Amino acid sequence: MSRETISQSISIVHPISLSHGKNAEVWDTTGKRYIDFVGGIGVLNLGHCHPSVVEAIQQQATKLTHYAFNAAPHAPYIELMERLSAFIPVAYPVSGMLTNSGAEAAENALKIVRGATGRTAVIAFDGAFHGRTLATLNLNGKVAPYKQKVGVLPGPVYHLPYPSADNGVSCAEALKAMERLFSVEIDVEDVACFIIEPVQGEGGFLALNIEFAHALRRLCDAKNILLIADEIQSGFGRTGQRFAFSRLGIEPDLILLGKSIAGGVPLGAVVGRKALLDNLPKGGLGGTYSGNPIACAAALATLDAMTDAHLKTWGSQQEEAIVSRHEQWRTQGLPYVGRLTGVGAMRGIELANADGSPAPQQLAQLLGLARDAGLLLMPSGKSRHIIRLLAPLTTEPAVLEEGLDILEACLKQLT
Repeated sequence: MSRETISQSISIVHPISLSHGKNAEVWDTTGKRYIDFVGGIGVLNLGHCHPSVVEAIQQQATKLTHYAFNAAPHAPYIELMERLSAFIPVAYPVSGMLTNSGAEAAENALKIVRGATGRTAVIAFDGAFHGRTLATLNLNGKVAPYKQKVGVLPGPVYHLPYPSADNGVSCAEALKAMERLFSVEIDVEDVACFIIEPVQGEGGFLALNIEFAHALRRLCDAKNILLIADEIQSGFGRTGQRFAFSRLGIEPDLILLGKSIAGGVPLGAVVGRKALLDNLPKGGLGGTYSGNPIACAAALATLDAMTDAHLKTWGSQQEEAIVSRHEQWRTQGLPYVGRLTGVGAMRGIELANADGSPAPQQLAQLLGLARDAGLLLMPSGKSRHIIRLLAPLTTEPAVLEEGLDILEACLKQLT
């Protein structure tokens, strides 16, 4: 099957062609089976073709396949927003809008922030990833490959170090950098918002320092700055809770949703304080496909499956399996096995040299070895040296152990 008609600017991690999947397993067009630790890059927390999601899609497809909500509202959109507002673990009244993707949610959040504050400056963090659209490119805390050759980006956007035990950046260091930023680069009174991932995804599954999160919330309250939590990858049970910001003990003003919101069907959302979502003029928010009825039906089935009990059980089972294996590998002294990053079932395994420096060449080698052995992995981190583990939360224990067995065997082959 030729790929000549596909842009060569799209980077492919695994040069295979998939045919079908079931929960945590996929098969390519040659019939080869793989255990999927990629999960569509965090989209498939409920696995491939979850029966309830598939049934909801099929039923909705016989009723209404599309209507632009801003032309005429439809029931699936209204029901989903009611369910989402109850699902978001905050004390304030929640309002929101549906989008086609997480990046579109981030773009709309920037519009909402500008309308609410009258300010334009945004502060993001090193290692951040918020999307591939022109405005979100500027939020990303990484140049290559996202910002290369695209010219001047919308702004103003400033970046601060991301404090985490997983990258060695302390709360004090991040606060000192913030103090310098407001002393040298921009007046704090001109800042509209901070946008931050409670656990960085592309950055290597780095968990935000809790002390810094509280300091950031206090600053935002004192200076009338809005705080946006990007839960696109960390949300919908990835850390064992509905959303990762809950472990921080703070409430953001706006929350970005996407990826696993609808069991694999494209959908996103920006939700938050009702007064913020209502501040733009009529027609200021919307979109032709945003909140498509089939996507809404899939999201409603997803929420049905994501009870707190299920999320806690799935998250703890997967976390215990990964942490236990990683400890064994470190005890055995497996070469290149570095630290374990992240929280809950959102875990990364760092590949490092004996001196602690990143080992991206070994990770590249590992991707090929694991694929040949029937396991799909995804890289992350500034140096592309951290394995991003995103197996479906619903992965059967035996399949998860099989995947970890393959990973262990391939780690032992690294040179």
